[in-house]
Amino acid sequence: MSTVSKVSVATKRILLGRPFRSDKLGHTLLPKRIALPVFASDAMSSVAYAPQEIFLVLSIAGLSGLVFTPWVAVAVAVVMIVVVASYRQNVHAYPSGGGDYEVATVNLGPNAGLTVGSALLVDYVLTVAVSIASAAENVGSAIPFVSEHKVWFSVAAIALLAAVNLRGIKESGAVLAIPTYAFIFGVSAMLIWGFLEIFVLGEDIQSETADFEIRAEDSHLVGIAFVFLIARAFSSGCAALTGVEAISNGVPAFRKPKSRNAATTLLLLGAFSITLLMGIVLLAQQIGAKYVENPEQDLIGAPEGYQQKAMIAQLAHAVFDSFTPGFYFVATVTALILILAANTAFNGFPVLGSVLAQDRYLPRQLHTRGDRLAFSNGIVFLAVAAMVFVIAFGAQVTSLIQLYIVGVFVSFTLSQTGMVRHWTRHLRTETDPHARHRMQRSRVINAVGLVMTATVLVVVLVTKFTQGAWIAILAMVVLFVLMKLIHLHYSTVQRELERADEDSVLPSRTHSIVLVSTLHLATRRAVLYARATRPDVLEAITVNVDDRDTRKLVSQWEASEVSVPLKVIASPYREVTRPVIDYVRRVRRESPRDVITVFIPEYVVGHWWEQILHNQSALRLKTRLLFEPGVMVTSVPWQLNSSIRLKNRDLEYSAPGDTRRALGSDLDDR
Repeated sequence: MSTVSKVSVATKRILLGRPFRSDKLGHTLLPKRIALPVFASDAMSSVAYAPQEIFLVLSIAGLSGLVFTPWVAVAVAVVMIVVVASYRQNVHAYPSGGGDYEVATVNLGPNAGLTVGSALLVDYVLTVAVSIASAAENVGSAIPFVSEHKVWFSVAAIALLAAVNLRGIKESGAVLAIPTYAFIFGVSAMLIWGFLEIFVLGEDIQSETADFEIRAEDSHLVGIAFVFLIARAFSSGCAALTGVEAISNGVPAFRKPKSRNAATTLLLLGAFSITLLMGIVLLAQQIGAKYVENPEQDLIGAPEGYQQKAMIAQLAHAVFDSFTPGFYFVATVTALILILAANTAFNGFPVLGSVLAQDRYLPRQLHTRGDRLAFSNGIVFLAVAAMVFVIAFGAQVTSLIQLYIVGVFVSFTLSQTGMVRHWTRHLRTETDPHARHRMQRSRVINAVGLVMTATVLVVVLVTKFTQGAWIAILAMVVLFVLMKLIHLHYSTVQRELERADEDSVLPSRTHSIVLVSTLHLATRRAVLYARATRPDVLEAITVNVDDRDTRKLVSQWEASEVSVPLKVIASPYREVTRPVIDYVRRVRRESPRDVITVFIPEYVVGHWWEQILHNQSALRLKTRLLFEPGVMVTSVPWQLNSSIRLKNRDLEYSAPGDTRRALGSDLDDR
């Protein structure tokens, strides 16, 4: 094995660890204490930027607009309570891991399911982009260097998170657990201490922006314009609901009893998220915190060159004014949870992609587990897509969040519609009074969830469409059409391979052809192998591209012990591929019932640069012959001395996914 290969394999093992056997899948299942940080980090961490976005939108109306922040937060909390209650019904009814996609497909049809699938895939990508960009902003509040290089910080963070997830879901959960619980502890301590100082100790705590005025874009908004502003703030605050659906997609990753553990984790997710969201909004209002889009222009009284801190950083700075380590602890764990919040998408996207691939809406490679039993291809694809969005939008949270949550509320709405139909269908046949009562209660919960999520979806579409939501909608439409085309292709291939009218009669004869350029050991092996197959007709052919070389080959052939006849094919223009193709076609026309087998001698080399010097004509011929009906191509290898060093390569160093990646999709499509 070459030094370069050993180094690359060793690096892979250090980063990802040793591969897991398929029968070790149970080892990767999650207990609730690990499942919470894995699946709930997105929803919990959104409290770091959802309140900030509410303040940002309401600041358009000046200080008078900020009076409504608690009410907007209450409305968001009510929607979250309903959505969490609704999804607890989902995980019990559909524990297989299909989540919203399965619910919509089973109850509303394939197109509805595919709409949910495309919406969630886009939303998962944006979840990663928004979370990482927000983390860069929070880190930049404490480290100016990061603020100046947000894009590259975000790209590096996405790459790091992808590497962690490639190690496996349980391993990534263990990494996530400490920062996630540290975030909950840090923010909770900040809120408790802040409220104690204000309401118990009677201290006057003020944010660094408390004395600044806000230059309102329009301080006299009334009627429909003001309602529109409130609705827009509400839609931005609803970013706190993202991640709730990931648990319904990830039920198979839980330990048994899967549904109960998933429902409990969902309840904990909702409780933590609502508590932190409301706490941050109320504390921010109490200490006079402000957040605007352009601090240089919109903050009156701010010193020249003032760098605006993220909302949660402002709160930590005010509460821990006399305890600097507290501020840095909250800033650090907030940045970490925002980075790791994207982990929810890194668990949800690959699982959903695997389900869609299994249904042949996405390439089959996304259905394959990698070395560590994670869906590696889906993880890599998600990371690359998120990097594209981060770079395209300059890692600006305010820009990216306009594209956000459209997809998740499309899936929420269709999922709740499907659940209402699910319970209605089961009620038609259920006769047990207790079961009927439970189903009727569940249907009411899902119906309320449908009304709520549909209302939020309309608000989001109305308030965010021109702000950038149209990009997300366009991406969903393109993805929907693309998945339809992929499914059509797979279905067409399957029909072709299962055609009953295909001629299944054995070929009348086999006609074997050995390609010859020089009479040497590789050619002799090809002739011997071809004879061993016992064809009805066996011949060797050579293409005359140089008269002198051809005469020499014919002379050697006649003088040798080879009994197979050699035919010389003329090539006036010194081509090799075209004359061989024409000859094979001529043989095929003369005997349509024959199967033609072309034997091509090939060198097996040990260095990449040797491959460039050999086998090029063979590669071109194989590529063309593969498209000829009734023609089989057989490569006859001859190992050169340079290949000996690779002959006894230790199987331990083979990439465990290589064979799977090469053959998996073809085997699955049979």
